Amino acid sequence: MEERAGAGNTRSAHKIMISNRKSGVLNGVIDVLSFDVGEILLETELGMLMIKGNDLHVNRLTLEKGEIDIEGKIDSFTYSDVKAASKKNESLLGRLFK
Repeated sequence: MEERAGAGNTRSAHKIMISNRKSGVLNGVIDVLSFDVGEILLETELGMLMIKGNDLHVNRLTLEKGEIDIEGKIDSFTYSDVKAASKKNESLLGRLFK
């Protein structure tokens, strides 16, 4: 189980709880930018989060609470800092998909 938390957040702390690389519960989610069976791209309290895997599904999404439940074979979590993209005047999606 991996847990990350940011200080001074107005929403709930950013947390990731994974069970056997098959299911996960994430808190501190601001928005879901895209998702398909191979990749989920989230905006979180601590930056952009790309989740890669196989047969990924979003089972529950509650943006009011900042929560999402995912299921499938989870291979990786990759964070990208939102502030770094804005400093270079380049779109965040452009930086993520280079």
